[in-house]
Amino acid sequence: MPDDHKLTAITAAHAAELLNHLRHGSVNDTQQLGALADANANELILDLLQAARPEDGFLSEESAPDPSRLSKHRVWIIDPLDGTREYCERGRDDWAVHVALTEGGVPTACAVALPASHLLYSTAAPPKLAPAPSGKLKILVSRSRPPELAARVAARLDAELVPMGSAGAKAMAVLRGEAHAYLHSGGMNEWDTCAPVGVALAAGLHASRIDGSPCVFNQADISMPDLLICRPELAQTLLAAIAAEQ
Repeated sequence: MPDDHKLTAITAAHAAELLNHLRHGSVNDTQQLGALADANANELILDLLQAARPEDGFLSEESAPDPSRLSKHRVWIIDPLDGTREYCERGRDDWAVHVALTEGGVPTACAVALPASHLLYSTAAPPKLAPAPSGKLKILVSRSRPPELAARVAARLDAELVPMGSAGAKAMAVLRGEAHAYLHSGGMNEWDTCAPVGVALAAGLHASRIDGSPCVFNQADISMPDLLICRPELAQTLLAAIAAEQ
């Protein structure tokens, strides 16, 4: 039986393979493809994890809420397809699979797969943080819901806003040195952020709420209204700019 970190990575990799197969299959209707991908990836992930860790709790975007998770120390938080919109757009690679184990509300074993790019980032082998990009400060924001706060922060810091799809894709782009930070406000849920936060922290990035407080998971209220993932040397500068613009 693999340890938690390897189990998380293996599960995300299997889901990534399934999603790539479905995406290149015969379903051309985007709404049908998105629903099929969400449901099938969710079923695969839950089957693998529940077989290996039957006593744990589970929270998934694509499953009915299970209040029993709130009484459990170990809870898996899953987004089987983060960035369904991008997944259904042929040629885009900014969608992801999120699989995370939390213990006492803290992400421990986490994986983010970027199936279209055949990339897997996991706490089983924490990735090394790439050098910072050259030139102007680059802040990644939601492609569909860029927050007004990010525009004000960018203006204050003379930064460039770069839109991108999945939260996992944005967090891993910071890790790869393609941008300096990922900033979001205006609403997400725990499954959007948990695995990216866990992998980002394992790689040495800063990850927090926009007031600087830690991200705490497996809460009764599953909303995660805001998030900052950035290079550690820029955390205080960005948090100060955010505070000044709120």
